[in-house]
Formats: sequence, structure tokens, C-alpha cells
Amino acid sequence: MSRPEVSVASLADLALTVAQQAAALVRDHAGRKVEVAATKSSDIDVVTAADRATEELIRRLIHAARPDDAFLGEEGDDVPGTSGVRWIVDPIDGTVNFLYGIPEYAVSVAAEVDGEVVAGVVVDVAKDVVYAGHLGGVATRDGVPVVVRPPAPLAHRLIATGFNYTRPVREVQAAAAARLLPEVRDIRRTGSCALDLCRVAEGALDGYVEEGVHTWDHAAGGLIARLAGARTLVTLGAAGTEAMVCGPDHGFEDLLAAVTEAGFLASVPRE
Repeated sequence: MSRPEVSVASLADLALTVAQQAAALVRDHAGRKVEVAATKSSDIDVVTAADRATEELIRRLIHAARPDDAFLGEEGDDVPGTSGVRWIVDPIDGTVNFLYGIPEYAVSVAAEVDGEVVAGVVVDVAKDVVYAGHLGGVATRDGVPVVVRPPAPLAHRLIATGFNYTRPVREVQAAAAARLLPEVRDIRRTGSCALDLCRVAEGALDGYVEEGVHTWDHAAGGLIARLAGARTLVTLGAAGTEAMVCGPDHGFEDLLAAVTEAGFLASVPRE
């Protein structure tokens, strides 16, 4: 028996509703004392009670609306589904910022149909800004369409990156960043992959590269960036883990060559 056709617009609406409710919960937790609940890949890769509570809320809301969908979240077990739809969620992208009270963290909710991300919402929680997009539509910030920055030479581009929580990968990243810095306008490290991708989408950054990312970090933000005129590539990082590159389509090849030469990526990026 064939599955019923899925409405991308309805998935986008649900993603928006869920992400906004989740952001309200994160905001509520931010008003209390935030403490580490657990660690993951290393003793500096932290999880807070807010991460767990927010993902539980998102799972509950999505399951109530679409009980047959699959679910991939950062803080809980993967849940299989039968509908062809999978939700990919990061309850707080930028947990260390959240822990320290730095206003750079986001809720990221994406919907995937048969392996393709079709809808995504990223809420900049502290600033109450909503980035959203779905296939067949445009990328928006608070409902207003956004586009990537116009062409610029590499030396005039502002590039964002991030650092892993394990020492061997971090050492590779630090050396690569040192090699890239003289070639670009400057490098930023904000601490949230999802927000960095949205800032490429809205023209606040010229590019982004980071090794050690996961699907939940970039599913929603990557879609929003592509809808705004960016290209994304998930490939192999120089330290052997998953890496992502994102930049405006018109200058992507130059960016890719620069970050590869600097040592962020394996020598031959794979599509």
C-alpha cells in the first residue's frame, strides 16, 4: 500500500509551531540557574536539564500531531517511523553559550521526507528571531525574505567556524583556522552551527566551515541557507569526522578551495 502524499507546507507549519513553543521553554530555563546535567564526547561537551526538557517537549508535540513519523534528536534515542517523514531536532544548538548566559543559542527543527530535508525552522532564542523555509518557498527571517551577500573576493569575506570538544580534532581545526585567517577578512566563532548557517542565508556572513558537526546541527539551517542562495557541502574533515561548508553559490568554489588548502577538509572533498 502506498503512503499518502505529505504536504510540505503542513510540515513547515508544524515545525514553526513546535520550534516556537520549544524556544519559549528554553527562554524560561534561561531565567533560572543553568547547570550541567551530563557530558558527552568529552568533559567540556555538556548537556543541561534544559536540553533534555526541550527535546522531550518537541518529541511530545510532534508525536501528538504525527504519530507515525521518525525522529532524530541530539539528546534522545532515534525513533523509527512508517510515514516517510523524519524530524531532525537540536533542542539547544549552542549549549555552552546557554550555560554561560551568552545570547547565541537556537532551537533547530527540520522535517525530512524520504531522506530530503523539506522544511526547517531555527529560532534564535535570546533575540526571539525566527528563520524558516521550505521547499517551494523562500528563506525568511521573521517572515521577511532573506538572501545571501553579493559576490566578494576571498580577502573581503567574513567566515564563521567552530571547534570540536575533543582535543585531536580541535588541534587540527586551530591550525587550519590560523592558515585561513590571513586569506580572509576575518573569522568568527559564535558557537552555534544553526545560527551561523542562517547568518550566511541573511547575508551577515560570507561563509561557514566546521568539522565535527552532526545532522541535527545543520539540517534546518542548511535548508534555509540553500533557499537563500547558498550552497552546502557535507564532506570529510581533515581529522576524519563529518564537516560542513556553506557559502553563497556564486563564490562557493573559491571558498571550498580555500578551506581545503587551509586544512579544514580532507584533500578531496566528496559530494
